[in-house]
This record gives sequence, C-alpha cells and structure tokens, in this order.
Amino acid sequence: MEISLPHAKLKSLPNLGVPMNVITDLNLYDNNLNIIPEEIYEMKNLKILNVSANELVTISSKIKNLEELRMLDVGHNEIEIIPSEIQFLVNLEDYLYLHNNRLQTIPSEIRCLTKLKYLNLSDNRFSELPKEIGELTKLVELRVMNNELNKIPESFSKLTNMRELYLKNNQLTTLPEIFTNLTLLRVLDMEDNQLKQIPHSLYQCKKLRRLNLRNNQLTTLPEGIGKLTNLLELDLRSNHLIELPDSLLEIDGLERLDLRWNQRLKIPNWLDKLEGKGCIVYL
Repeated sequence: MEISLPHAKLKSLPNLGVPMNVITDLNLYDNNLNIIPEEIYEMKNLKILNVSANELVTISSKIKNLEELRMLDVGHNEIEIIPSEIQFLVNLEDYLYLHNNRLQTIPSEIRCLTKLKYLNLSDNRFSELPKEIGELTKLVELRVMNNELNKIPESFSKLTNMRELYLKNNQLTTLPEIFTNLTLLRVLDMEDNQLKQIPHSLYQCKKLRRLNLRNNQLTTLPEGIGKLTNLLELDLRSNHLIELPDSLLEIDGLERLDLRWNQRLKIPNWLDKLEGKGCIVYL
C-alpha cells in the first residue's frame, strides 16, 4: 500500500487507519517532522521511504528495522550523523539520498549496501570520504557536489559500474589514477575545483561523453585526450590554458568545445577543421 502525505505541515504521523505492515511506500516529503516518527520503524515491509525536506536532525538506530527498504530519501534536512545501523539496509538498491544535510562523515558500515545504484552526498560538509564507498560496486551514479573534499579515495577504482560521477565545487587539487577500470563512465563533472592536471588513466574511459573541467587551474591537456573518441562535450572554461593538444581533432563526434575565459590560450589554426566536423567552439 502507498501512503502519500506531502506538503501537509505534519509534525507527527497521523492515524493512517491501516496496519503498519501493509504499507510499502511512504511519502512524507516537505513537512515539519524533526524526527522520523516511531511508527515508521514498525513498517517492516516498507520499500520506499521519502522524508526529505523536513526538519530532521537525526536518524534513529531503529532504522535497522526497515530491512526491506529499497529506496531512502532523507535529503534537505539538518542531519549531522548517519548511524552505523545503516548497514542493515542491505536491500537498498535504487537510491540513497543524503544530500543537503550537515554531514561531515559517513560510517564505514556503508560498505554493506552492496546493491546500491544511486548515492547522493551533495551539499554537505565532507572533506573526505571513507574508502569503504569503493565496496559499493553496483553504483551507477555518485554525486558529491558542493562539499569540501580535498581528496578522493583510491578505492573508487573499484566502482566499475559507474556511469556518472559528479564532484563539482570541492577543493580537489589532484585526482588519483582511479579511472583505468571505470570503462563505463559517461559523465565526469569536475567543475569548480583546483585541478592542475588530469590523470592519464582518464583516457581509458572510452565511453565518456561529457567532461566538465570548468573553473580549474589547468594549463594544458595531455595528447591522450584524443583517445576519448566518444566525447560529445568538453567544457574548459575559466582555466589557465596556454595551448591545446592536436589530438582533439581525433574526436570526430565532438559537438561542443568551450574555451572561454582562458586569457593566455594560443588559438590553434586547426580549430576550423574541428568546426568543419560539426563541433561548436566557444572562444
């Protein structure tokens, strides 16, 4: 049974008039809850729980009772700590949304969520992430935008099913050589960091279609970028580029190349050839 009570200004759970164990989908989006109501922990068959955009400051250890959960959204709250009991949600498969809270750490027990496909940790206060995230090998999409990351774990190299990785607006100065095994990656968003170079292993991501490197500190790109033959969009705005590698001409399907706000860039004479292949170049 599905129960949907969004935008209702609820401070507690009203009488639902049905046994707790028949509820499988509960939507309490955008209410005034400051705790997850105790009754929810009695919903042993609950598969989908959305308590985003409330006033939650904590998650009880009783979350472990919800072993059938497939999807959990606690985004847009004021949560500071995720309890280690999250390890018991082993059936979380479709998504775990923890974005827009006050989190600084994630418990290492997250490694138990081995079915998880979508994880959103954006808009928190992370300066680093636990290496155990690398155990979530079914992840297809990972979002850690708008945090304070100064490094990412080497264990990310295990995320071989990753299609989309969003690390926009952090404090990353380098990336480890983690991309050799991420051959399914299609989107990499590194905008608003402090990168000075690109790891050579990135060029193993032959299926990459969108690469966003806007607002970093790149002065050049290695010739190997021409190996990204499926690339459609390359955003290099607001870097410190001096020159471009000729190998960009090898990317026949490139549709968009954005070079604006690179004041020192020497414009290569082969850009006309790239435009002749159908690429829109922004200078």
